[in-house]
Amino acid sequence: MTPPCVASDETAAETRHDCEKLFSVMQSEKHPATVAKMFDSVAPRYEIITDLISLGQDRRWRRAATAALQATPGDVVLDVAAGTGASSAVLARTGAKICAVDISPGMVAIGRHDHPDINFVVGDAQSLPFADETFDAVTVSFGLRNMPDPQRVLTELARVTKPGGRLVICELSTPPWPVLQFAHHIWMGHVMPVIARLSTNPASYHYLTESIVDWPGPLVIARWMADAGWRRISFRRLTGGIVTLHWGNR
Repeated sequence: MTPPCVASDETAAETRHDCEKLFSVMQSEKHPATVAKMFDSVAPRYEIITDLISLGQDRRWRRAATAALQATPGDVVLDVAAGTGASSAVLARTGAKICAVDISPGMVAIGRHDHPDINFVVGDAQSLPFADETFDAVTVSFGLRNMPDPQRVLTELARVTKPGGRLVICELSTPPWPVLQFAHHIWMGHVMPVIARLSTNPASYHYLTESIVDWPGPLVIARWMADAGWRRISFRRLTGGIVTLHWGNR
């Protein structure tokens, strides 16, 4: 599938070339180093662009994920694909001890600067640098779809979670209803590319748009979770299905 690169000015050909090149590399390989490099390139303006693209709804979605995780004071929580720490900061308000992991050194550097009270670690979610049954709860927001092997990540998350511990995934998705699908398509295909031009690497956002389109539905994610050892699995759509919350217990 060709990435939906939309540009109306003289830069259209160059933008399309950059987008298709990045999309090809990411889809064919998705090496951790490639993923890290992409997010390094967008780190400086990542939170600003995220706020603009989501119209500020990302804050509501992060609060919903935190509530679903049910963390309590003293819990040790792993936040995977933590980026610059937006989700980790919300989680920290519960009184839990947060360990934020991201594969992008650029993201982690900003996170450490902005949230000095949170422990940030550069790490690959496919091979986490933690012992078995370390965490009371684990979570990943807006990152699982960018993992080279999301099923392997779910298994790795189960490994480091204590028996009875909880997993919450907050992920962008495609609305299931036709009217919302149409509006979602217009937003991603025509509005997001314009906003992405404010980024330090606009081409990366074209890839991220396509990753949402290609991401499977919640029943597939539930099956992946079950195969990885998670139980009592459920999900809930937010904002008309633009985002889906998934959760389960170890």
